[in-house]
Amino acid sequence: MTPTRRRFVSTAGLTAGATALAGCALPRSDRTEPGRSDRATTWIGFAGDAMLGRNLDDRYGSPAVDPAAVWSDLRPRLESLDAVCCNLECCLSTRGERFPDRAYYFRADPAWAVPALDAGNVRCTALANNHLLDFGPVALRDTVAALDDAGIANAGAGETPAAVYEPATFAAGDATAAAVSFADHYAEYGVREDRPGTAYVESDPANERTRRIVREAIERALTLDPDLLVASVHLGPNWVVYPDDDLAAFHRWLIELGADLVHGHSAHVVQGVERYRDGLILHDTGDIVDDYVIKDDLRNDRTFLFEVGLAEDGAPVECRLVPAVIEDETVRRAASGEAAWLRETMRERSAPFGTTYERDGEHLVLAL
Repeated sequence: MTPTRRRFVSTAGLTAGATALAGCALPRSDRTEPGRSDRATTWIGFAGDAMLGRNLDDRYGSPAVDPAAVWSDLRPRLESLDAVCCNLECCLSTRGERFPDRAYYFRADPAWAVPALDAGNVRCTALANNHLLDFGPVALRDTVAALDDAGIANAGAGETPAAVYEPATFAAGDATAAAVSFADHYAEYGVREDRPGTAYVESDPANERTRRIVREAIERALTLDPDLLVASVHLGPNWVVYPDDDLAAFHRWLIELGADLVHGHSAHVVQGVERYRDGLILHDTGDIVDDYVIKDDLRNDRTFLFEVGLAEDGAPVECRLVPAVIEDETVRRAASGEAAWLRETMRERSAPFGTTYERDGEHLVLAL
């Protein structure tokens, strides 16, 4: 935790929720994964969009198929972490009616999708995005209920505004984490007093409503005194490899408010990483698994698992980028040539932010 946040917590005081959060950390398991900094005692993985609907739902919804197979040979790497966070780019339900006038509808049966998330060590999901209400309020409620029943923390969607803006909390080894989740599309999916929905905001820190909602949510999360405060945001357009100046400024504003890490997703391609003040910005983590058409000029099937190591005091000390490829409704470790392309691409996309990496085998490493 940064000195600024320590000052905030000391003046705000700890709530009963903070006491409960501090007491729920799980013992850190032994790991033999090589290459990670020994300065870190906790490792949390951040992944982009997990879209488990359509073809994935058809394939893994079969009793003959193991849901864990969606992670292929990346699964041991996911399991070696203390927790994984991703954006859930679909609702989990078998019910509901289609929201009018949408080009794409994403829904997965929780009977297999929840075990798949569990097999991937997913302990926190961002729900504020443009697909949680694809099948209406009933499917959104089913999604939150399925995740809650499985003990998977979730933020950014719910029954009421109070529930939607409430931070999710989860334990990761020796650390505790809190996450808030926001999206800037669709406005029609935003929660209302009379209907469930998502945490919709305009991605403009000058917008009065945005300033109030985001600031209050982060301040509420800060009172829990987490080791890591994550702002998981589904902002900006698809298919762009660099965030525009306004979106990059919004991400920096989240750090200024008190977030330790910005977990961006929406573009469907990985964007650069930026160290800003005492925080870390993953401008866009791309996708982690889906059935999308591959755009040859963007190679949206090539991605990273972003691993963030925390020291004993909760301070991030390393960000490790593990190359991966989405193929045939699974995600797997990248082959040598694919990993080389990803390393070169990420170096280019991070250069505008002054970020440089060391190479460790197939991985990129950013010391913090």
